[in-house]
Amino acid sequence: MTGRTIRIGAGAGYSGDRIEPAVELAEQGKLDYLVFECLAERTIALAQARRRADPEQGFDLLLDERMRAVLPACRANGVRIVTNMGAANPASAARAIVRIARELGMAGLKVAAVIGDDVLDQIREQPRSLSEHDGTTADLGDSVVSANAYLGMAPIVEALAGGADVVVTGRVGDPALFLGPLAYEFGWSADDWDILGRGTVIGHLLECAGQLTGGYFADPGVKDVPDLARLGFPLAEVSPDGSALLTKVPGSGGRLSVACCKEQLLYEILDPGAYLQADVVADFRTVRFEMAGPDRVRVTGGSGRARPDMLKVSIGYQDGFIGEGQISYAGLGAVARGRLALDIVRDRLAITGIDAEDLQYELIGLDAVDRTGRTGIEPREVRARAVGRSRSAYAAGRIGAEVEALYTNGPSGGGGAVASVRQVLAVTSVLLPRDRVAPAVLYEVA
Repeated sequence: MTGRTIRIGAGAGYSGDRIEPAVELAEQGKLDYLVFECLAERTIALAQARRRADPEQGFDLLLDERMRAVLPACRANGVRIVTNMGAANPASAARAIVRIARELGMAGLKVAAVIGDDVLDQIREQPRSLSEHDGTTADLGDSVVSANAYLGMAPIVEALAGGADVVVTGRVGDPALFLGPLAYEFGWSADDWDILGRGTVIGHLLECAGQLTGGYFADPGVKDVPDLARLGFPLAEVSPDGSALLTKVPGSGGRLSVACCKEQLLYEILDPGAYLQADVVADFRTVRFEMAGPDRVRVTGGSGRARPDMLKVSIGYQDGFIGEGQISYAGLGAVARGRLALDIVRDRLAITGIDAEDLQYELIGLDAVDRTGRTGIEPREVRARAVGRSRSAYAAGRIGAEVEALYTNGPSGGGGAVASVRQVLAVTSVLLPRDRVAPAVLYEVA
C-alpha cells in the first residue's frame, strides 16, 4: 500500500468530448492515471449494432484518435490509462490500441481488456422483470439488441496488478473507472465500505470531466466562468484516506470552486444517502468542500455500506421511429404564420390517416420549452417543429414530408425546412444476481 498521494485526471466525460484537454493533462498534469469515461446509456447499444455488422468493431469511434493523441505523453510520463471506450467490444479495442502502439513505436505496451459485462444470453435464457416498465424482458421480444451489466472495480484492479499500461472496459459503473486505480494503489479492501464510499465520491466528481471545472456550471452574469473555449479538465490528488485535492492544469480555462463541486456532487443523484454502485452503496451526506487556493478545492468525508447483491443491467432495444420536420418563419406575423403552419400539418396527418403517436407541435423560441402560455413580447422569428413516433418508418417520414410541403402549400415566407427519420433505440434496465456475471481480463502486448 502506497503512502503517497495519487494524481488521477479526467480525460473525457462522454464519447464525443474534446481531446485537447486530455492531452494537456497527460503532458502537464503530473498524473499517475488518466481516465476516459465515454459510455452513455445508449452508446453501448449503438456499438452493438456496429459489432453485428463487423465483429472487429463495436468500440468507441474516437478510440483511434484519442489514443494517438495521448499515448506518446502518457508513455513518456508514466501515466496509465483506464477507459470504458471498449463499449461493446473491449477485446477488439485492446487489439486496436496495441496496433496503434506498434505504429507509434511503443514496443512492450501492455493493454488489458475487461470482458464479461455482456449478459444478453443470460437475459434471453431467463427473462427478468423490467425496472422502469411493467412486464419482463420477454415482452420486448426480438427488439432487444444489448444487455450489459454494470461491473465494479475488481477486474480493473486485477488488470493493473497484472501490469497493464492501458485498461479498456465495456460497461462498468462510471465511478469504478477511478475507484479501481485508487483501490489498487492504496490496497483498499473490497469490503472497507467507508473508504470505498469516499473513493466513489472522487470518481463521481471527476467522471463528467469539464462539468466539474465550470462547463455545465457556467451562466453568464450569474455564474461566470473564464476562458471556456480552453476549458481545462479536472484532476484529483488523492490521499490514502480517500480525501482529495481537486484542481486543474495551471493556466487552463474554467474554474474550480466549492459551488462547482456541490453541483457536480448532486448531478444524476437520486438519493445522496444511498448512491448504489456495484462496489458499494455510497453515502454523500457528510461530504465537505473547502477552497485551498485558486482553482483548488479540498474534498473530505463520505462513507458507505455493503454493496448490493444485485447488479444493474442496461437493456437496449429498438422502439420504433421518430419522424420530425422543421421550418422557419420571420418578420411581421411570424408567430401567427408559424401557428398556422402547425395547424396545417396537424390536419394533414389526420386527413391522411398517418399512424403516429406522441405527436408534438411547437414553435421553437416561443413554447417549445415554456408551455405555460406566457408569451410576453412576440419574437420576430420562430421555427415550427412537428415531431412524432411510429412503428413504421414510412409513417414517421410522412411527418417531415408534410412540413416540407409547407414551402408551397402553407403560409407565406417559410424557409429552411428540414425533415428526418431516425430509429428509436430505447433503454430500460433489470437487476441480475452478481453471481450470474463473470468478468474476466484479457491481455495484449505491443
